[in-house]
Amino acid sequence: MSERLMRRALALAARGLGRTSPNPAVGAVVARGDVIVGEGFHRRAGEAHAEPIALGHAGEAARGADLFVTLEPCCHHGRTPPCTEAIIAAGIARVFFAMRDPDPRCAGGGEAALRAAGVAVEGGLLQAEAGRLLAPYVKHRRTGLPLVTLKLAMSLDGRIATRTGDSRWITSERARRLVHTMRDRADAVMVGVGTVLADDPALTTRGVPGGRDALRVIADRGARTPATAQVVVQESPARCVIAAGAGASPERVRALRAAGAEVLALPATETGVDLRALAMVLGERGVLSVLLEGGGRLAWGALAAGMVDRVALFYAPIIIGGADAVPAVGGLGVERVADALRLSEMTVTHVGPEWLVEGAIEGVGR
Repeated sequence: MSERLMRRALALAARGLGRTSPNPAVGAVVARGDVIVGEGFHRRAGEAHAEPIALGHAGEAARGADLFVTLEPCCHHGRTPPCTEAIIAAGIARVFFAMRDPDPRCAGGGEAALRAAGVAVEGGLLQAEAGRLLAPYVKHRRTGLPLVTLKLAMSLDGRIATRTGDSRWITSERARRLVHTMRDRADAVMVGVGTVLADDPALTTRGVPGGRDALRVIADRGARTPATAQVVVQESPARCVIAAGAGASPERVRALRAAGAEVLALPATETGVDLRALAMVLGERGVLSVLLEGGGRLAWGALAAGMVDRVALFYAPIIIGGADAVPAVGGLGVERVADALRLSEMTVTHVGPEWLVEGAIEGVGR
């Protein structure tokens, strides 16, 4: 019974992904026995947290009831009052939470405050599941950096475009719909300027009920993104950020800013913008999750910089061939197989005619 109720809280929390940053996506359920009498989830930063919403729905039925919440209730004043105060005032008898809050302002303090008020507390219920859901929040609180997922769609022989640059469409409509769901749940979507010049993508979220656009980020050392590119001029509540090198053409920078883009002046490396510096800027702005969609050179640059935490690789049942076709991961690569980046926590899922391989990059700090 307890696991069923916590799974409901996790499902509610997932509805806030991509919308609550820099806060975590949290869900809560109030139950009397196995009957749910109130539930809620955090919708966006600055608004009510999951616990007060669920308690409000439950009303007087919350007195003596159990509360299931995906993250340890907060005990500090932010834009909203501490959730521990609302829980105590509502007369909740027991609190079950999935994982402890890594935020140093809480980090066990919520549990302690509840126990001091006579509320029974049990932590760790479905902790692994909650950890996967909250991985971007956990990494951000521990490192100040967003969690980065590298998404690539390729042929079975690892090509993302033919020798002429043609890439539409390597994967099926079903796989592309799933990518839009990924965008909907990410705080930011990032590509390299090569992808912008070759494909002119909008990087918006389409076909997702209730979907929203993520922040669009272009890694573009020379500010070569056209001021007329879709990613710049597309009507969207989400901003477009061009991460340019400090030495980029002032004229190009002015044109991009005049078109509505924000242009950052960041340190540059031999191969492009300093991606670690870019990650720091995004983290400072409260971006918890980034969906990195390529192209090949940016993919290798991010991998080599240790910026990528997870991968989502779509393999289409086609073979493109050709030494001049565009590889999914470009750059120099490693010199020895022993130095190759390795995956753990791997899963393989059938998505329409494609296979989706997901996993974590071993050795990347979280």
